[in-house]
Amino acid sequence: MNGIVIVDKPQGWTSQDVTARLRRVFSTRRIGHGGTLDPMATGVLPVFVGRATRAVEFFEHAEKTYETVLRFGQRTDTQDITGTVLETRPVNLTEQDVLDALPAFRGEILQVPPMYSALKVGGQKLYDLARKGKQVERQPRKITVHELELLDFDGQSARLRVRCSKGTYIRTLCEDIGNALGCLGCMAELRRIQAGEYTAEQAVPLEKLLESEHPEEYLLPM
Repeated sequence: MNGIVIVDKPQGWTSQDVTARLRRVFSTRRIGHGGTLDPMATGVLPVFVGRATRAVEFFEHAEKTYETVLRFGQRTDTQDITGTVLETRPVNLTEQDVLDALPAFRGEILQVPPMYSALKVGGQKLYDLARKGKQVERQPRKITVHELELLDFDGQSARLRVRCSKGTYIRTLCEDIGNALGCLGCMAELRRIQAGEYTAEQAVPLEKLLESEHPEEYLLPM
């Protein structure tokens, strides 16, 4: 079987977990995905099956769009709520404060990759070093935030919509915005709603794929 299936990744699964299970579903070893999602994240994960795996290298540079919840008042070691809380601060923000902070994070900006990431330094993945309690210097990288919109604010957290380039860490963006506002921040939720031309409306829940007797029906042509 050959083609592209747009999976709605559930929380708790890694992108590699998804491709490993779909190898059995589609009875092929040739499977790749179009952009890693953290286990706590949900949403659009394009999976390339069979001969379609040749297209993965072209898709890696596609823009991604996310909805995320930034929780103010705390900093964690993973930059999200799954990590250990390192520091807390009181939150005294207005919606206008948040709106005023966002323009600085639009366009081409520099971002320091997080320690909890799959990037390699000296041949070792950063998250392996982080789990050993080690910190290493990371060079800032250029990323582009094409859109950054405030969708909702309740005084303690903000829901944001972000359209960005390859290599953008939404966890880091959340922490950086919290730091700019002086009250810290970390990511509480993340859902990818679009990857390249593929949207959440096209995505098939993973459970539905795993239970299907005819999974090939969900494959899109190359």
